Amino acid sequence: MPTHAEKRIMPHSAAQMYDLIADINAYPQFLPWCVGARIRKRTMMPDGSEILDADLVISFKLFREKFGSRVTLYPEERRIDVEYLDGPFRYLNNHWKFTQLEDGTCEVDFFVDFEFKSAVLQAVIGVVFNEAMQRIVRAFEKRAQDLYGSTT
Repeated sequence: MPTHAEKRIMPHSAAQMYDLIADINAYPQFLPWCVGARIRKRTMMPDGSEILDADLVISFKLFREKFGSRVTLYPEERRIDVEYLDGPFRYLNNHWKFTQLEDGTCEVDFFVDFEFKSAVLQAVIGVVFNEAMQRIVRAFEKRAQDLYGSTT
């Protein structure tokens, strides 16, 4: 049951970081091991939130898996919650929270917790989990720098 929690100060606004993470269709352009993304369904809610049912295709060595998630975007709160729909996991939960700081930077709060149904997949990811999380975090940081430059 790998879990990763991280808070990081980014030299970009909370709105910019929220937009970057909410742009699921762009993930294959920059996220390691992500080879496909599509939005199955979009639902606007009366409270201003938006629910996306999305598929990601992850390819790592001999493994290629598609999984579905329900992504709830809260633009006013700059929060993103993700829950598992279908695929190779027993469960998957993650969230993002973006807090604007007075100096124009923002704090990004990220949490993910998951478990694969397959003991083989779980064993493989267990060996490389920390390295994988570091590569993913670096990929998001690089994407932010590419999109927004090195300062706010």
